[in-house]
Amino acid sequence: MNEATSTNSAEARDPKKFLALVVGSIGVVYGDIGTSPLYAFREALRPFAADGFHHREVIGLISLMIWTLTIIVTFKYVLFLLRADNDGEGGTLSLLALLMKKTGRYMPVLFFAGLIGSALFIGDAMITPALSVMSALEGLKLVTPAFSGYVLPISAAVMIALFLVQSKGTEAVSRFFGPITIIWFLVMAIGGIIHIGDDFTILEALNPINALDFITHAGTRGLIILGAVFLTVTGAEALYADLGHFGRKPISAAWFWLVFPALVLNYLGQGALVLDNPAAADNPFYLMFPEWALLPVVILATMATIIASQAVITGAFSLARQAVHLGFLPRLAIKFTSETNTGQIYVPAVNMVLLIGVLVLIFSFGSSDALATAYGISVTGAMVVTTMMAFQFLRSVRGYAPILAAVILLPLFAIEIVFLAANLMKIHDGGWVPVALALVIMVLMWTWTKGSKYLKEKTAKNDIPLETFIPMIEKESDHAPVTVPGTAIFLTSVPNRTPGVLLHNIKHNHVLHEQNVILTIWTQDKPYVAQRDRVEMTRLSKRFVRLDITFGFMEEPNVTKALTLCKKAGFKFEIMQTSFYLGRRNLISTPNTGLPRWQEMLYMTLADFAIDPSAYFKLPPNRVVELGEQVAI
Repeated sequence: MNEATSTNSAEARDPKKFLALVVGSIGVVYGDIGTSPLYAFREALRPFAADGFHHREVIGLISLMIWTLTIIVTFKYVLFLLRADNDGEGGTLSLLALLMKKTGRYMPVLFFAGLIGSALFIGDAMITPALSVMSALEGLKLVTPAFSGYVLPISAAVMIALFLVQSKGTEAVSRFFGPITIIWFLVMAIGGIIHIGDDFTILEALNPINALDFITHAGTRGLIILGAVFLTVTGAEALYADLGHFGRKPISAAWFWLVFPALVLNYLGQGALVLDNPAAADNPFYLMFPEWALLPVVILATMATIIASQAVITGAFSLARQAVHLGFLPRLAIKFTSETNTGQIYVPAVNMVLLIGVLVLIFSFGSSDALATAYGISVTGAMVVTTMMAFQFLRSVRGYAPILAAVILLPLFAIEIVFLAANLMKIHDGGWVPVALALVIMVLMWTWTKGSKYLKEKTAKNDIPLETFIPMIEKESDHAPVTVPGTAIFLTSVPNRTPGVLLHNIKHNHVLHEQNVILTIWTQDKPYVAQRDRVEMTRLSKRFVRLDITFGFMEEPNVTKALTLCKKAGFKFEIMQTSFYLGRRNLISTPNTGLPRWQEMLYMTLADFAIDPSAYFKLPPNRVVELGEQVAI
């Protein structure tokens, strides 16, 4: 059991700590899905604008929204996927890492599925802040029309401020996330309860027969409506992605105790309001509240959307860290903003990309109505990918027969495919944006993975086996290198081959240290590695040692700290008499060999963004020696 899992288990046994986890999960996990009532029902009613809607259509539509929440969020995520964890961690890449432990003929499909799912999530991380904040601030138009011209600049200012404070960390701010979001859900529930009495027939929406009846009689515009209905479950992936931060039981408790009831009550209230006053269809959420409460609700909604944005941004940071450790992205600068919570990180490169993307979306689309048409494809696509991977999880991890796994997941898969098809109909209205974003991100990750594999295979061909090199270099002769005091640590990704930087050191400096360490740093397919399994030492000769240091893909790869464990393994050294040798590669493009020309250039560009290995692996900056070489790719 990893550290995060054991911590969550211990806190679950303490009622006060368990309650704190529940409150925290309400603020972080459910921030996104909690803002869907701002725009979901409004957008679902939009196709009826020309011809108007009937009483049964509103009931059927609300029923469809409630049962979409029930089937996809409650059954798929809360009751099923939260149990499909990788040592306590969830999310697309965690599930992929878990499945990578089980090799098989379907691995290439799963690999690309993982890339697609993570790419779609990052695209979602750009659209969610833009859509949520704009939809909240557009409530200012109802307070006074004078605010109409200021929605876009205020939205942009809020986004810039939000992204600028990311480097400060969210530890202090996150303490307020839970309570504010709890107030938000309570306000939504109260607003819904007040208006259910406008037309009690809305309670018929709790019967799923009305949802099925609506779908069967919706006609061709039914697919367009389904695309809007799916907005009710945006943010569902956050339940799974944030599993390691709070644990399954607190997240489940928050859903059943507060979030799900509040959402159901609010949608019922919006439906009853529209049945009683069809004109309220223009903005049913805000028109639920009296005029005196409108401004406070707008302010609260803006705060809730900022929290929702913060949650998805943090999720993007976590996904980027997992992608780096799994080899899908180059090493990026990752800053830890909390001394106690390793989940609170800041990735400057990802932060900048998200900010630019959000601002472009805000000014390109101009309103939440227009941006809502672009939303949904990334979310539905990510959900379909997760369901496909869940099928393999049931087969390879849980041992289910393929037929049984298909019987369990096929109904859910069919529902999500229908929703995906409905959202794909919005391609020409802006739906191409998340598809383009996901495609670009997927190509970047695929190129980096493919290029790194090719480069590793190419350089390995010219390496000398250690078993050949060590006897040869330790042989006494007139050409033997001079022995110098101290310890030299040579980093390499191929442990059984002589590091190129070691060969360069002997070739140019003609020296060999008293102690020489061939160090390889591994990343496991699990989030955390126990301290007892961190370091493995193998004595190769009197002067050579092979050292393997292993980290989980959710851990900070701090080599300096890990080296302190070597003394327990019998390896003695003084850090101030130790030099770390790194090879710096200057990549050169070679035509007609290796990768296609465009991928070569893209890979070399990505390599330029990679952080210095000494900073990434937390090596002592005054003990690092770099030797460069040119490598043709």
